[in-house]
Amino acid sequence: MKTTVLGHPRIGEKRELKKAIESYWKNKISEKDLLKIASTIKKKNWLNQKEIGIDIISSNDFSFYDQVLDMSLTFNCIPKRFKKLKDNVSFVDLYFAMARGVQKDNFDIVALEMTKWFDTNYHYLVPEFEKEQKFELNSCKIINEYREALDLGINTKPVLIGPLTYLLIGKEKENGFNRLDLLNRLLPVYAQLIKELENEGVTYIQFDEPYLSLDLTDKEQKSYLKAYTFLKEKFPNIKFILANYFGNLKDNLNLTLSLPVDVLHVDLVRGLDELDIILKHQKEEQILSLGIVNGRNIWKNNFNISTKIINKAKVTKGNNIWISSSCSLLHCPYDLTNEKKGSIPKEVIQWLAFSKQKLQEIVLLKKITQGNLQGSDIKEIEANKLAFINKEKSTLIHNHKVKNRVNSLTKPDSLRNNVFLERQKKQKEELQLPLFPTTTIGSFPQTKEVRSLRLKYKNKQLSEETYNSFLEKEITSAIKFQENIGLDVLVHGEFERNDMVEYFGERLAGFAFSNFGWVQSYGTRCVKPPILFGDVSRENPMTVKWTQYAQSLSKKHVKGMLTGPVTILQWSFVRDDQPRAQTCNQIALAIRDEVADLEKAGIKIIQIDEPAIREGLPLRKDNWTTYLSWAVNAFKISASVVKDTTQIHTHMCYSEFNDIIANISDMDADVITIETSRSEMELLDAFVDFKYPNEIGPGVYDIHSPRVPNINEIEHLLIKATKLLPEENIWVNPDCGLKTRDWPETILALKNMVTSAKLMRKKVLSTIQ
Repeated sequence: MKTTVLGHPRIGEKRELKKAIESYWKNKISEKDLLKIASTIKKKNWLNQKEIGIDIISSNDFSFYDQVLDMSLTFNCIPKRFKKLKDNVSFVDLYFAMARGVQKDNFDIVALEMTKWFDTNYHYLVPEFEKEQKFELNSCKIINEYREALDLGINTKPVLIGPLTYLLIGKEKENGFNRLDLLNRLLPVYAQLIKELENEGVTYIQFDEPYLSLDLTDKEQKSYLKAYTFLKEKFPNIKFILANYFGNLKDNLNLTLSLPVDVLHVDLVRGLDELDIILKHQKEEQILSLGIVNGRNIWKNNFNISTKIINKAKVTKGNNIWISSSCSLLHCPYDLTNEKKGSIPKEVIQWLAFSKQKLQEIVLLKKITQGNLQGSDIKEIEANKLAFINKEKSTLIHNHKVKNRVNSLTKPDSLRNNVFLERQKKQKEELQLPLFPTTTIGSFPQTKEVRSLRLKYKNKQLSEETYNSFLEKEITSAIKFQENIGLDVLVHGEFERNDMVEYFGERLAGFAFSNFGWVQSYGTRCVKPPILFGDVSRENPMTVKWTQYAQSLSKKHVKGMLTGPVTILQWSFVRDDQPRAQTCNQIALAIRDEVADLEKAGIKIIQIDEPAIREGLPLRKDNWTTYLSWAVNAFKISASVVKDTTQIHTHMCYSEFNDIIANISDMDADVITIETSRSEMELLDAFVDFKYPNEIGPGVYDIHSPRVPNINEIEHLLIKATKLLPEENIWVNPDCGLKTRDWPETILALKNMVTSAKLMRKKVLSTIQ
């Protein structure tokens, strides 16, 4: 019996990697300095696992930005638009240019498209494939990391994204072929890479194939068998680990069991119901890796339950099993011990385990099931047992008033007074907005001064009066800026907000917050998900004060900005002791109360962001109906309290909408703003094909890149939009909030956006006249 994890957090214990990369981008440190900091983080991760007692440790689970982008560079899958850049910059700068785009030294190149990694809040860079795509080894990263670990005396298992998952999560950039047709070209390059690893002395290679948790076509299933048969025949002496996670195997179970691999990893957090079948039909000689410690949430493992599962597996497999995390610990914070002086209540902290504690749990589960416990282990086991007893009885978790309110919900609570077409007429009369109204998604750049003063206020180093005065100044400046450049619907800028979910969680009962519970969302963007441990309620207004203040400064409409219930749920570490639908309805009622108060305060446009609706979709289609029913209804509960004249907006980003467009329509938001710039308006097709009736703001520039689009470029996208949508239904806005951008690029980009919208108005009006 051995212990392992599928991957380790890579941002550093205190976000050292984020800070180093951003310093490199600003030319404050050299490439050599950046590589040195990265090496320090990797070594610490490896030695930490070795010290705790993990038997088989991963390499190539580190990345400067994204593991999928790493594979694209490894295989020289570089889009043509970057070819010239490749000859003029370092490999590192090419890498970051593909992730972020580039606009300097006569280069103006848009970044790779970005989307969610399965049903997580992690984003990956989508591989782009051409019909005549060529693959070749182009990077020594995987070899170098293996050597780095070996220098520490650790013979790691390199982690590779499996060939089928890599192809299937990519996108064809030309018509007339299927990306799966490229498998014959890709497999020899995988073989070349594996050969180099074999020459280095590698024993195990982990192939991540989470795509096995999705519905596969017959061709895709056959391709899996073809790929792994080909690779295993070439490398009979390398131990192949096939890692599936994020869901059940279901109709891919027989296929998976038939694949010629030496170790099969299964996610028992989400796929426990398949364990009996796997134990019955798995090859006797094949090792079974039990993904029994949750890699996606921060609750302690229940040793009592887990040991029973492990012992059941032992009856069939003996010691031919591994104990592991369900998936990579990439999705989990680094170390709970950093929270000793944090804001997490003591009663809550006893229920938690971050990545370092999960490593310890894995090792302890091995000791328990092997019967070689020491004195300190006994204490840990007793503490684990006591934590679950306390959790079950905790009065901190349960609020019967909240539960009763949810149970009293009726269908009318999730319905607007009238259908959209009637509301639209009233809103146009009420709001008096021009054709192609311009707005932003909500947040403006969070400068160093904004972050610094907010932290000082939080740490009680700044008086409330001084802090409020500062916020008033920032909001006033933001309103004046928006008026000066000619935006039609304004926002207050969200300078008081740390994060779009954390901010609301801090003002709702049932949430706790860490100081160092950071996880990577994309690139250097790290978030600190709230810990949703109990029943949720809103005691006081959360956004009315600053929204009302901003509205008092302008005759133009200022949007109220809220985060929706599904997104708050998805982007939190959610309690696991009740159905998610029930928890979501609790949040929805809290947001509903805020919407009602904003309307009473005179706010006529209210945006309820739901970027996580698509992300929360179960991986298997047969589970979609149930999820979409409660998720859409939760949004409608939050939004349906207003009058017809109050316009409800929602925002979604980096999502494919084709398969859930009817459900998005059911949300019945008056206006939806979406990301479309990186996909060149491709994401609009779903709305067009469906004949989506409500108003849409297709994002016209990518805020995840520092690149500033010019007027012609934005106008080109708007012209595309007018060929797809009724002109009177089109809004003009960026892809997402501007929090992570700098002011100079924001000012220029928004000016270009407003100018483009005005040009479009003139063109349309001249045509009408």
